[in-house]
Order: sequence, then structure tokens, then C-alpha cells
Amino acid sequence: MEEKVKALQHEVESFLVKSKEDLENFRLKFISKKGQLMSLFDDLKLASVEEKKKLGKTLNDLKQLAENRFKSLQESIENTTSSDRETKDLSLPVVPNKTGNLHPLNLTRYRIIEIFERLGFNVSDGPEIEDDWHNFTALNFPENHPAREMQDTFFVEKPARPEGGNPDVLLRTHTSNVQVRLMKNQKPPIRSIMPGRVYRNEAISARAHCFFHQVEGLYIDKNVGFSDLKQTLYHFAKEMFGKDTKIRLRPSYFPFTEPSAEIDISCLICHGEGCNVCKYSGWVEIAGSGMVHPNVLRNGGIDPEEFTGFAFGMGIERITMLRYSINDLRLFSENDVRFLRQFKSVV
Repeated sequence: MEEKVKALQHEVESFLVKSKEDLENFRLKFISKKGQLMSLFDDLKLASVEEKKKLGKTLNDLKQLAENRFKSLQESIENTTSSDRETKDLSLPVVPNKTGNLHPLNLTRYRIIEIFERLGFNVSDGPEIEDDWHNFTALNFPENHPAREMQDTFFVEKPARPEGGNPDVLLRTHTSNVQVRLMKNQKPPIRSIMPGRVYRNEAISARAHCFFHQVEGLYIDKNVGFSDLKQTLYHFAKEMFGKDTKIRLRPSYFPFTEPSAEIDISCLICHGEGCNVCKYSGWVEIAGSGMVHPNVLRNGGIDPEEFTGFAFGMGIERITMLRYSINDLRLFSENDVRFLRQFKSVV
């Protein structure tokens, strides 16, 4: 019996384990209920009392030795397997560091700001969730104007209307709400542009989206005339699109300006030949503009008998499409990295 114990101890200490299969064989041979060690415990039951005293402790020590070696071998194999998984292939090429770049809309926005800052305009901002007064009423929109209806505007809240007021809360449909706030909080002269995101309930297509970006401008001072507006936008178009760009003004109507005009430039994508962006006319509208309506000046707390001013607004997406010859507005909001990587981060 004693010889069997010594021989088994030698086997436990010398058993070679290199894989999970070897480890499982070790367990079955020495530790399992049908293993050799348990067989010796069964034989010990038949031994005399003196042998039990002598060999009992030796068998318990051997059992603990086998269990400890099993745990040690198990940890060693798991660490080796984990290390093999994490081994790097040193023959692979190094992944180069890639510098990110600005979104094309931001590139255009910064360029617009740069042009107008050189003309003395500062940059103003305002809330995207607006009340009816700042978005419509103060801008001379009639009560029944179609822009107030659900087909054009995302309303956040339309509670019961109290006497003498319209409490509607909505997502702003233009950045003109910032113009109203400027007139209320700042005395003329005012010369500022207002870039920002706006929302309209429109069908999404290559030329329109339910959210987009605008930049509007406001200049109020004494003796401001339509010629000032014309020269300002003329200078902007030449700076943004190049000296060869053709420009035209078309009479139009806006509730907040009188007289009003839309500004067109020759299409830079098709160069006047006609495409889906210019509706095959060779011209692309880039801005709406006009002299600030006297009612808007009064609503802003400015005397129209003393001060005059002009305002304009343009879509940043439209400018960007022309600037980079992009024919689908939806690309700006799809976050396709292949598209975005084409633009260098230079203004």
C-alpha cells in the first residue's frame, strides 16, 4: 500500500500537461471519483487500524498535492491561451494616424462668417425653440399666413389662445427670430449675421430637408438704402464663388421686407447648361433679401422714421452644394465617412 502511494505521488508530480486535453486526462486519472487516488482511499478502508493512521495523512497530503497542481496547470494553460489570442502580427503594416476634418457645412459657415466680418458684421445667436411672437408676429406675418400651418412648421405646443396673443411654441423656421431679439436689446446701428439650424415640415429630397442651416444678416442705421444691400450681396457672391460669377436680382415678396428681392447666381455645377440643382434654368437662388419693413422696425422698438435697414437670408446647404459641386443635399446628414473625408479642413 505504501509503495502504491509513493508511485502515485511520483506520477502526479511528473505528469506532463501541455494542452487542455492533457489537463483533462490529469483530472480523470488522479482527481475524479473514479481516479487512482480515490481507489487508494477505497483500499485504505480495508487496511488495519495502524495502517489507516500511518497512510491516512499521506493520502490526504497526496490528494491536496494533486488538486493544487491541477489548479496551477489550469491557470497556466488559460494564460497561455489568452496570450496566444493577443499576440500581434508584427509583419502587418502600421495603421497610420488619420487627422479628422471639419464637416463641409461648417467649412462653408466659417467662410461666410469670415467674409461678413470683414464688412463689419458680428455674429449673433438665438434659441431654436421659439414662440410665435419672435418667429412670426413680430416679423409682420399675418394671422392666416400659410407658414403658420402644420404643413410648414413643427409646433411644439399649441395651447388655448388667450385674448390678445398667440402662445404657440415651435421649432424656428428661420433665424430671423434672432433679428427681432437684436432689435429689442440693442440700439442702432446694428450690423450682424445669424447662422444656425432651422426646421420646416417639408418632404426630404435632393433639394430640401426637414432641417437645414441658414445664415441671415441685418443692418440697421440711418440712411441705409437698397444700394447698400445690393453691394453687400454682390461683394459676398464674388468672394464666395469667384469673380466670374454672374448675379441677378429678381423682385419678390416677403412679409418682413419691402421692397424685396431674391438673389440668383449662375449655377456653378452645370455652368449654365442646366441640371437638377438649378432646375435646368442655369440660375440658382442663393438668398432672399430686402429693406426691413417699417412694421418690423416698430415691433423691434426702432423708429422707422429715423432708421432704415436691410436684411437677407441664405441656406448654408445651398451655398455648400454650389461651392463643392454637390448635387444631393441629403449627403450632408447621412454621415457617410467616404463623403466627409473629401473635404479639407481649410476655410
